[in-house]
Amino acid sequence: MTSTSTSGTAPTTGTAAAVEVEQVTRRYGRGDQAVTALGPVDLRIDTGEFLVLVGASGCGKSTLLRLIAGFEEPSTGRVTVAGAAPEPGRGAGLVFQQPRLLPWRTVGSNVDLALRYAGLAASERVARRDALLHRVGLDGIAHRRIWEISGGQQQRVAIARALAVDSQLLLLDEPFAALDALTRERLQEDLRQVSAETHRTSVFVTHSVDEAVFLGSRVIVLSKRPGQIALDLPVDLPRTGATPDEIRALPAYATARSTVAHAVRAAAA
Repeated sequence: MTSTSTSGTAPTTGTAAAVEVEQVTRRYGRGDQAVTALGPVDLRIDTGEFLVLVGASGCGKSTLLRLIAGFEEPSTGRVTVAGAAPEPGRGAGLVFQQPRLLPWRTVGSNVDLALRYAGLAASERVARRDALLHRVGLDGIAHRRIWEISGGQQQRVAIARALAVDSQLLLLDEPFAALDALTRERLQEDLRQVSAETHRTSVFVTHSVDEAVFLGSRVIVLSKRPGQIALDLPVDLPRTGATPDEIRALPAYATARSTVAHAVRAAAA
């Protein structure tokens, strides 16, 4: 495992920055009633990183994700995605805690809709849709209605839909929080594999230390409000060629988990 940093700025790897957050704060309300929820935060996310934001409730994890997505604007500072201001709903694939699928559409047509918005020609959509569903382990159910499949399968559809977006950035806000433990573990494994295959830059929000260390190539711990970077930890674990059990059995996994857990407790104190 590589060295621990609390500066909030990743070591420069020579790759282009996918996301840059510069002296960002986010306040809600006005005057004496104003509350600073986040910041100041400085953060660079390199292309291809899988960055996980973890911390106690109310520390600003989802706020930071919404700023990167362009759904909110900083009170001070600047956020850029691929060198430009983020475009709401366009600059990234998005997966939320609830799948937010269209229940009157089939599994396949939910993904088709995302492909249409991404500008893919109608003649190419079926093959691309089937490839995306295969990638998330949903072969053969494109014809089924959303209400006919399980919650875990619905979240897989949401991930497939997010991957349909013509963007190298994937943003995930506690996508597995409402699922049972077994389904959650399976989807963690699937997402880790998809990340390794696609090399998309990903930002993932969670409360779970285990999830953070298993998924992330880098873990950021945020302090209690106003959320600031309490720990910036590169995680040096194999992204391919090892089973989940083998990864979790590595000494580096145990060390990273202990480091992150300690930081989360200290930051919330």
